[in-house]
Amino acid sequence: MGLRIMVFLAVLTAVTGSPSVTTRPESDSADMSAHPNSVPETVEETEPEEDVMATGKLNPNHYPAQRAAKVVQHYLNTRYGSPYRVFGLHKVHSGNAEDVADSGRKYQLDIMVQDVMSKVEKCSAEVFFPKGKQQQQSSPQVQASCEELRKIDTSVQEEAFYQQYKNQSLLSANLPDSYGRIEPEMEPLWHLGSVASSFTMLNESTEDTLYNMAQVANITQLETENDQLKFDYHILLHEMVSQEIIHWKLLFSWSPSEGVKVLQMEQLPHCHDCEKPPNTN
Repeated sequence: MGLRIMVFLAVLTAVTGSPSVTTRPESDSADMSAHPNSVPETVEETEPEEDVMATGKLNPNHYPAQRAAKVVQHYLNTRYGSPYRVFGLHKVHSGNAEDVADSGRKYQLDIMVQDVMSKVEKCSAEVFFPKGKQQQQSSPQVQASCEELRKIDTSVQEEAFYQQYKNQSLLSANLPDSYGRIEPEMEPLWHLGSVASSFTMLNESTEDTLYNMAQVANITQLETENDQLKFDYHILLHEMVSQEIIHWKLLFSWSPSEGVKVLQMEQLPHCHDCEKPPNTN
C-alpha cells in the first residue's frame, strides 16, 4: 500500500510540474491616432516581455526599439511637419541600446517612416534618453538622417490652405467624430494637430512611454497681427503603456514659410466624465 502511494505521488509531481507560473499581459498594438485618410502607419506586434532596459542588439518588434522609434517620428514631425506633411512610423529595421555612463541611455536605429502622401523613407537615427534629474529637466535628444525627406514638395497645397484660412475664423470639434470619420476638407487641420502634438509627445516621452494622438477635441482659430495663422487646439493623447487618455491645450502658429511654432502647452486636469475618443482603426 505504501509503495502504491509513493508511485502515485511521483506521477502527480511529474504531471503538474513547478507551481511557479508567470502570466504576461498581451500588448495593445491599437494605434488610436491612425485614420484611413491620414498617415498609414504599420504597427508591429510588440512583445512586452523584453526588458525595457535591455542593452546591445534589440528586437525591432519589442517595446524598447518601438518606443525609441516613436520618438524619432515625433521629432521628424516637429522639424518637417505641416498640414500636408505628417510622418508615421512604418517599420523598425534594427536597433541597438547602450548605457552612457550615469547620464542616460542611447539608442541607434534604422527605421522607415511614411508620410500622408504614402511615400516611405529610410532613416538612421540616434535617440538619447536622459535619466535622473536630467530626465526631469529635458526631453529626449534626437539626431536623424533621412536623405529623401527634404525632397517632398507640398508648397502648392500649403499655400492654398494658408490663403483659405488667412481671412476667416474657424471653429471645429471632434476630429475624428464618434464614428471615427474625418471629412476630407478637415484632414489638413487633423494633420496640423498631429504636428503640434508631436512637440508635446516629444517633450513628454521617456523610455517607459508610447504616445499617439487620439483625437482633436476642439479647434479655435485666433486673430493674429502678423502673417501667421494662430490656433488653439484641445487634443487628447493616448499613452499606450498605461492606456491613459491625457488632455492637452496647445496654442500654436503656422505659416508655409515659418512652419509650426508652439507658443504654449498646458496639460489639462483629468476628465472623469469625458467621453472616450473613438478607436479610429
